[in-house]
Order: sequence, then C-alpha cells, then structure tokens
Amino acid sequence: MKEDEIVKSTGAKVLKSGKTLRDYVFSTDTRSIKAGEIYLPLKGANFDGEKFIQDALRKGAAGYFTTGNEIFGSADVVFKVPDTLKAYLMLANFYRKKVNPKVVGITGSSGKTTAKEMMYSVLSRKFKTIKTFSNHNNEIGFCQTVFEMMPGTEVLIIEMGMRGLGEIELISSYAQPDIALITNAGTSHIGRLGSLENIAKAKCEIARYLNPKGTFIALDQERIKKNVKFSGEEVYSSIKNVQILEKKPSFLRFIYKNKEYELNVEGDYNIENSLGIIETAERLGVEYEDIKAGLRAYRPIEKRWEVITAGGFKVINDSYNANPDSMKASVKTFVELYENPVVILGDMAELGEAGIELHREVGRFLARQNVKNVKFLTVGNLAAEIGKELELSGVFVKKFVDNDEVSRYILDNSDIGNTIFLKASRVMKFEDIIENLKRGKL
Repeated sequence: MKEDEIVKSTGAKVLKSGKTLRDYVFSTDTRSIKAGEIYLPLKGANFDGEKFIQDALRKGAAGYFTTGNEIFGSADVVFKVPDTLKAYLMLANFYRKKVNPKVVGITGSSGKTTAKEMMYSVLSRKFKTIKTFSNHNNEIGFCQTVFEMMPGTEVLIIEMGMRGLGEIELISSYAQPDIALITNAGTSHIGRLGSLENIAKAKCEIARYLNPKGTFIALDQERIKKNVKFSGEEVYSSIKNVQILEKKPSFLRFIYKNKEYELNVEGDYNIENSLGIIETAERLGVEYEDIKAGLRAYRPIEKRWEVITAGGFKVINDSYNANPDSMKASVKTFVELYENPVVILGDMAELGEAGIELHREVGRFLARQNVKNVKFLTVGNLAAEIGKELELSGVFVKKFVDNDEVSRYILDNSDIGNTIFLKASRVMKFEDIIENLKRGKL
C-alpha cells in the first residue's frame, strides 16, 4: 500500500513523510521483518511492540507506526495512530476492498479448521484462493491472511475463532464476508460463555456484517436459527438430508441432493462439515465435478485424525483440540470402524465450572455405544471422570497421571495389532505419547 492509501485507510497523522509513490509491506514482528517494510507494533497484556521500533529500524525497516510522537532518524516514514491493532484492521479492510475477492467466513464450535481446509480444497480448483494459515483465526491472523493476497485473488477464506462475545463480530466487521458458514454451535468455550445460548449468539455474530446479497449457511440447529440476524438467503443443512452409502476407515461415500460425493476421512461430522462446503461452492458457481474432486482430495492436517505409525503401533492422532461434542463424535466413529481399539482420552480445557459434569456426560454417552471390546485409558483428573462413568457400565478403564505413565503402560501391555486413538485438548500435549511410542522405551 502506498503512503496516501495508508493515511486514507487509517486516518494516521504523518509524522514523517517518505515523499514517494512506492508500495509498502507491513510487518508486526521484528524477528522476521525485512528491509524496506513498515513495522506495525502491536500491544498485548504482556508485551508492547513499540519498545522494539529501533530494533526494526536496525534491521532495515523503512518506517513504523507509533502511538507516540518520537521520530527516530533512520525512518523514512512515521505514522501516528491512536491504536495500532485498529490501524492494522483498517489497513486490512482497505486492502480487502482493493483486491475485492469473494470473502467466505467460517466459524463454529468444532470443525471450523476442517471446514476451512475442505473449502480451500474445493474452491481452489476453480479460483485463485487464499485461506487462513493453520489456526491463525483471531483478528491478527485475519490481517495476516488478507495481506497474503496478491492482486487477482478471487476468493478469500477467513476462519474466525473466538474466546468471548464480540470477537467474531469484530473480525466480521472488517472482513465483510459474502458467504458466512457456521459448522455448529456446541459446548466448546462454555466455561467462558456460560451457556449454549451465548455460544450460539457469539457464533452468529459472523452474520452481522455479511453482504445483504450474500448467503448465511449453517448446521440445522435451532439455537443458530434463533440467534442469527440476517435479511438475505439462509441455508441450513443436516445429516438427516444425507444418504450414506459406505463407511470404512478413511473413507465415506454419500448422496446429498441427488449427487454422490466421497471423503477420504471418517465420521458423520465430516459429512456435516462437507455440506456447508457444497452449498458455498454451488453459490460461487463451482461445477459438481470440481466439488466432488475437491472433497475427495481433502486430507486432514496435523493432529486432526492424523493416521501415523509409531513404534509399530497404528495411531490416530486427533489431539489438536477437544470439546465434549467433538470427543463424543470422534470416539464413536473410531470404535465403529477399527478392530482391537485402544482409546486414550485426556482432559478437555476451557469448560469452567461445568467441566467435571461435561466430562462425566462424555463417559455416559460412550457407555451407551458398543464399547465392550474397547480399552479406555485416561490421562488427567478431568478425563478420569469419563473413566468413572465407563467403569459403571463394565467397560475396561485405566487412569493415568501423565503421558509418560500411559505410554509405559501401552509399551508393556499393548499389541501392535491394536489401533490407538488419541483425543484431548492441546494443553495435554499428547504428541509426547507418540514420541514415546516411536522411541519404544522410557
């Protein structure tokens, strides 16, 4: 962006002008800043990027943003703004309008990253497409994604995460999506938001700045329908509208709206995720054969139903994140599809005061499934509550304090004919179990 565009988009006061028509690139990180870039220092509860302005200049930065008045001599340009994060968002919004892609916003309690990756797999077959990197789904990640666009980008896929009310609305206000997709509104973050109703309200904020001529797409849940405020097209999909033709490990085949699709993953919840992608792609004019091929080409990213071999054991690692809904769905799918199953469950985070009861509810749900031949191993105090409910139904359960302890048990007591499933929140660091199994000893 040129100097006049920076001023126009942010209302910045120019403390020092470069008097040039050159285009500037922004960086928020002095560790990776390149010569000629503009340093945009962000602030947080425990850091102040403005303390590193001179570091950025020593590394060749052409200039910087500041909330103060100090001008360092080596800077070519200096912009003063009241709030650097807001300035970053305003710059991103300006550039989003300048490139003018179709913007697809995605959120949900679970499945939003999967839906984003599926969406990219489909839409990139027809369009020049940019997507949110990894799980960089907050307002800073939104800005970073926008500035990944080159002129000619046709579709921008923005994943929107949240930890409280107002956060998705903030991102949506600057993203201004043409299509908004909610994968579901479940129990993730219930400890912060207090109720499923509040979670649905938070997710539905994605529609606040949705293009009035655009489309709102969501899982057919009453709490979403009740809380969305949108005057345009609304589309709700459900597994009830699907005819499942085939289920086996790493494969699903189904019919939706009289058309057949395939996925190289397991789980009804992944079919549900794909329905929103189908509806989106159709509205963007993608042909059926490209939608079908894109869904078939999708592969899970690291720690999301990642099938690996560790020390001779087949391991399915789904430990990127966990909430009660995703844990129920993924474990149910696993035990239905695999022989000699061993399920290792860890604590689910951010459930607040309801944490103990929600873990127990997972245990009661799993006890109602066909799990008599399944070995359940739990790690952590909260996961132990899942095990207690399973034990009441006569299911095999052992509880462990940490990852080393459960790893030692597997190495001493399991057979390579077992398939091991890992599910927990990221804080449990279940990747350590995989590394222990690869080493084969502790």
